[in-house]
Amino acid sequence: QVQLVESGGGLVQAGGSLRLACAASGRTFSYYAIGWFRQAPGKEREFVTVISQSGSSTDYLDSVKGRFTISRDNAKKTVYLQMDSLKPEDTAVYFCAGGSRSRRDKDYTYWGQGTQVTVSS
Repeated sequence: QVQLVESGGGLVQAGGSLRLACAASGRTFSYYAIGWFRQAPGKEREFVTVISQSGSSTDYLDSVKGRFTISRDNAKKTVYLQMDSLKPEDTAVYFCAGGSRSRRDKDYTYWGQGTQVTVSS
């Protein structure tokens, strides 16, 4: 069993940066890949990025490549999402999830409650 809690969201101007964190409880954190998804108002939830259990493999949505960086610290049971050069279209609720390394949300078992990211133009 893994419980996930996101933090670090907020309001930022376009071009700015935010660092999200996904903190986990439970002894099996390192068993799971951790993904970030986002959902904007009126839109479906979409994959953003994922990191493998060891942290050696990552995957990114094309629109965030070169701007977002995912990393994990298994000793601290935390995954980070560094978001730079933010754009208004990045505005969404961001969720972290634990499961298989995948772009499909149905492959993830554990979900956090989400954190709001708002980018003003």
